Amino acid sequence: MIRKLTAISLAIVSTLSFTAAGSYADPQPAAQGSTISWPDKQQLPTFKQPKQLEVADIYDAPGDVKLMLSTLQGIVNRKEPRIYLLESKEEGKYKWLNDLDVDYKVRDDYFDLLKKFQKEVKGIIIYDPNVPDSVNVATTLAGLRDGVAVSPELGAKLQAAPYNFKVIEDLQGKFKDRVDAYTWEYENLWKETSHRMLVGLSPEVSARPPANQPDTYKVVAQEKTEERDAKNRQVYDLDLSSFLAKPDVYVKFGDAFTQDGWGSAVHEITVKADGVEVAHFLPGTDAEKPFLYDPQSSQVSSGSGGHRFADGGNYFTYKFTPPAGTKVLTMSVEMWNEYKVSATNDQPFSSLTKEPYGYLRDYAVANKAMVFWLDSNDPAEKELFEKILSDVKPGTPYLGWFSNDFQGEFSGVEVASNHGVYVLAADWFSNMTVFSGTKPEFSKPKAPKPVKLDNKIYVTYTFSEGDNLQYNQHRLRNLWDDPKRGQVPINWTSSPLLYDAAPAMLNYFYGTATANDQIIAGPSGAGYFYPAAWPEKALTDYLNNTKDYLNKTGMNIPYVLNRLNGENLPLSKANNAAYRDQYEVPGLFIGWDNFTKVDIVDGVPTSNIQGVGSVNDTKKALADAKAKWDGKSPLFVSLGILAWGMTPTDLANVTAELGPEYQVVLADQYFSLIRDANGLPAKK
Repeated sequence: MIRKLTAISLAIVSTLSFTAAGSYADPQPAAQGSTISWPDKQQLPTFKQPKQLEVADIYDAPGDVKLMLSTLQGIVNRKEPRIYLLESKEEGKYKWLNDLDVDYKVRDDYFDLLKKFQKEVKGIIIYDPNVPDSVNVATTLAGLRDGVAVSPELGAKLQAAPYNFKVIEDLQGKFKDRVDAYTWEYENLWKETSHRMLVGLSPEVSARPPANQPDTYKVVAQEKTEERDAKNRQVYDLDLSSFLAKPDVYVKFGDAFTQDGWGSAVHEITVKADGVEVAHFLPGTDAEKPFLYDPQSSQVSSGSGGHRFADGGNYFTYKFTPPAGTKVLTMSVEMWNEYKVSATNDQPFSSLTKEPYGYLRDYAVANKAMVFWLDSNDPAEKELFEKILSDVKPGTPYLGWFSNDFQGEFSGVEVASNHGVYVLAADWFSNMTVFSGTKPEFSKPKAPKPVKLDNKIYVTYTFSEGDNLQYNQHRLRNLWDDPKRGQVPINWTSSPLLYDAAPAMLNYFYGTATANDQIIAGPSGAGYFYPAAWPEKALTDYLNNTKDYLNKTGMNIPYVLNRLNGENLPLSKANNAAYRDQYEVPGLFIGWDNFTKVDIVDGVPTSNIQGVGSVNDTKKALADAKAKWDGKSPLFVSLGILAWGMTPTDLANVTAELGPEYQVVLADQYFSLIRDANGLPAKK
């Protein structure tokens, strides 16, 4: 279904500067010619309504071209959204573009965009390929100097005819490493940038393998069942002799069940060539380094029992070069959980091949935000990160993400929360400068019909990832378009701040919702943060300042993640009271645990979410609940559905197999039933 958007008339207001007194004031007014509006109490800025769009398909473009065009997009769209880049095909390249109902023209040559808008560009900023983080410094400079960020090779092309661009800044040789680059950026550019938002983007991402790159890996060992409790932990002996036709052997450890969020874990490896040991190491040690070919987002756990692990699409690869003439090559590996081991003797395409990318950079450039990528698990980088966080007002958004996957998420969100800064995962969000110019046109959904309390097992399904703006744009769109959506009640977590960032997406989701769809606020309300880490008084103020977003979007039930040091925690009495009094919630979902339970805390029903990542997980959780149920009173079960591993079709099929003792309900109904069962008054 295509939603038709009517014209919107926005006041042309240049209000990027924050007007409150004190050390948090934004030092810079809006750029000349900007039509971005950002009133004080609005969480994210509003762009002008797009009228006509120039479109370029850059999905297969080189990384430096993507960077150049995304910074161009930010400069041009600051005045009026006129450029739209096709960067992803996950949900279909043209789906969201067509939903905008705006005239557009697709350019055959993406350089035509640069020629068309050449007069709006003042020059080029050249990044240093030897210091990848200079890509982010160049992006920041692009926003401040109205220049496009380019590689040295692309810069040479753009200095020649027909462009004849001047060099605004050449960063080659300027920095020695990451910390040096961001220290210079902080000391020299921070004072010029907007302090109303922060942007955290990886300077580079893994390049996609060439289309003709063959996958020659062969599976040599794989777990056949979904294992999560390490009961299959043992030493496995693998014969790699069939891969000796070439000098090098590559062994990849991945995930046998990519949908459930567990994956493989590896502790110790020994490799022998004709019975002679040629490699022996533990993950994370110096002995591992000579053999680790491609870590691809894998992690190493801490402690003496440490192991390297990877799940989902992540993996790690080792490279071994046995002595010439070796006839028998064996590996003994201690591993467990959902392991999948593959090997090849052809050099694989490596994730170590990196390149810049576009996505959120248009938004950073248009808003003159500072872009950086600091690891909160590294002491030197954390120190600089906290300097930046301490310079902004509590309630400031940090858009983007963190390095080091889960460890980076837990520590990054906690450090940001310590300073009253909330996170919006948006590093893969495309064309936000266009979507921020659309207008909310949806009607808030009516409350679902009440359910009469009975002695049943009441189940509610909640899809994960609601903190994630890019999830709304990509994965959620695919889940939402599932043909069996609407057959069973499902809660969909989402960010209420789509109201600012991409109203057209809310228009689509609400305009196509069924009576069995309820959209609730993703972690942990209007933005992702940990209440336990947030300054207590600032949390009350922030919830009060953002409750209007929950009201405007109808997302009146929040799903809260509350962590310290990576561990899930219940809400403190003060935090619980803040949600009760400021957001006026009928109930709260909390955590991502291996159990589900309901508590009543100062009149607020709180339900832990039990995470499940597959159909088998879901069936087991429901069967376990029934086994523990006494049948004499209602039982409440809240399941968190891993959005990357399951679909509405999966839930429809699981639900169809349930007996009459189960009833699946929406979040509103779920908490209303809990209130009835515990003698609490109904929440209006």
